[in-house]
Amino acid sequence: MKRYLLFAFLTIFSVFSFGQITTVGIIGTGTPGGWDTDTDMVQDAADTSLWTLNMDLTDGVVKFRANDDWAINWGAIEFPSGIGTQDGPDIPVFGGNYDITFNSGTGEYNFHVNSDIGIIGDATPGGWDEDTNMYQDQGDPNKFFVPITLTVGAAKFRKDDDWAVNWGASDFPMGIGTQDGPDIPIDKAGDYMVTLDTMSGEYNFEELITYETIGIIGDATPGGWDTDTDMDQDGNDPNKWTVLIELTDGSAKFRANDDWVFDWGGTGFPTDTAELKGPDIPVTAGMYFVTFNTETLIYNFEEVGIYQTVGLIGDATPGGWTDDIDMMRDEADSSLWHLRTILTDGEAKFRADDDWVVNWGAGDFPSGIAVRDGANIPVTAGEYIIDFHSITGVYNFKEIIVFDTIGIIGTGTEFANWDDDVFMTKDPADEFRFFINPVNLVDGEIKFRANADWAVNWGDPAWPSGVGTQDGPNILCVAGTWNASLRTDTGEYLFADPTSSVEEILDPSDIKVFPNPTQGELNIELSALEITGMVNVRVMDMSGRLAYNLYTNAMENISIDLSDLPNGNYFLQITNDDYLIGKRFNIAR
Repeated sequence: MKRYLLFAFLTIFSVFSFGQITTVGIIGTGTPGGWDTDTDMVQDAADTSLWTLNMDLTDGVVKFRANDDWAINWGAIEFPSGIGTQDGPDIPVFGGNYDITFNSGTGEYNFHVNSDIGIIGDATPGGWDEDTNMYQDQGDPNKFFVPITLTVGAAKFRKDDDWAVNWGASDFPMGIGTQDGPDIPIDKAGDYMVTLDTMSGEYNFEELITYETIGIIGDATPGGWDTDTDMDQDGNDPNKWTVLIELTDGSAKFRANDDWVFDWGGTGFPTDTAELKGPDIPVTAGMYFVTFNTETLIYNFEEVGIYQTVGLIGDATPGGWTDDIDMMRDEADSSLWHLRTILTDGEAKFRADDDWVVNWGAGDFPSGIAVRDGANIPVTAGEYIIDFHSITGVYNFKEIIVFDTIGIIGTGTEFANWDDDVFMTKDPADEFRFFINPVNLVDGEIKFRANADWAVNWGDPAWPSGVGTQDGPNILCVAGTWNASLRTDTGEYLFADPTSSVEEILDPSDIKVFPNPTQGELNIELSALEITGMVNVRVMDMSGRLAYNLYTNAMENISIDLSDLPNGNYFLQITNDDYLIGKRFNIAR
């Protein structure tokens, strides 16, 4: 995490250096303008990095951005205060009136809610001197709530930061407060979601429990009843935990933090809703992909089959609903399958061993998570490279577009304009690779585009290599003579010194990346190449944003931990003095 934050900071610095910030606004579903219109903040006269605003928000998400444009924007997952990062996640907000402050130099922000109702006491952060304001429920003006960290002590509710109207009672964690009632005893420190109904006086302190780990334990597991097998937390849903595990006949339970304080069990197998302190789960031997949701308590043991073949079938395929098109098994991951084929408008499914006993589908296209006996996948006509993982169900249909011409255009070319392309050559051995050796550039800005038209173009501010995205920012080029190449399937580009030995790897099979999809740990096998010295391992998301960066000594196998990254498609880039290697992979939990 520290490494990720460091490079996020460096990314912010490099982006901010490209232009002056003249305005900062707040935008998102929680604002009056939605995602279409910024609500501008007021710049402080003494500190030009400080911006303030009073505004009404609704339940939703927001971000800060500069100059009414997405080139510079800030987000984070923390609320009501935190530190925004460039291209960070949307900030979740509750409805209410807020005094908002934001620092464009540090990314620090704070949403101070203005509310008639607060909680006060020596158990609260403000003690008996300062109320912690509560948020008003958007559906009921009499109901208020606030997530809060409490210590052992006492608390009361009151109106308008004054004792004229207050509520108290002797019951905890729930009760009915009365005017001038006794202090509410908080007998357990912790994080709570506190609710109050000012009409009835009803209140509730619901403890918010954070699980550091969730594991599966029992005589059916490799660790028996002594050692948990830790599960992986989903990057997009913190309540969802998964693990691929081989089990024997016996029993098992789920538990939190390697301790019996919180454990769950049930009577059903392979799926059921668990109970806290419930019975041992009866388990039948096999290899399973196990999921457990700590919010709904639903668990599922999905047996992992060893399939001879996995194929694509449906009226969108050449074989219709009669004949499967067999996919190719991945060399590094026996559960990952690939296929390149031409499809028509229609529907399709994946199935194992040319039989309907085991089949997968879902209603999403071009990517999704297929489930057993799921819905048919709606398909749009085109030529695709299809990836499917028979354990996780993750699939992706990537459309193949082969362009006639690719050109470099912009003020950095010999034409010094945005009208005339410098055309590249299509590699006769690789229809997705275009190159020009050499090309003369001047200091300026450039982009790649297809067929001398702006309908398809690639850009990214990184130099001399990066991952261009559709309608991405201009590439900030440096004057000189360069060997240039672009892969139209990935957007990866490279400008190399003609006198150097740097070359792009044309055959992706020269390196192996596994498991793919990964749940967090990604292994990179470079044994087929003679790489020495230091290498730079970078991971970019599909927007071209740097998500991971590592410098390490070259070795046959490199393992990197990407457990902090959310689910999705990513691009791996490895560079040293001799090579630039690129490969796609997927994170799915």
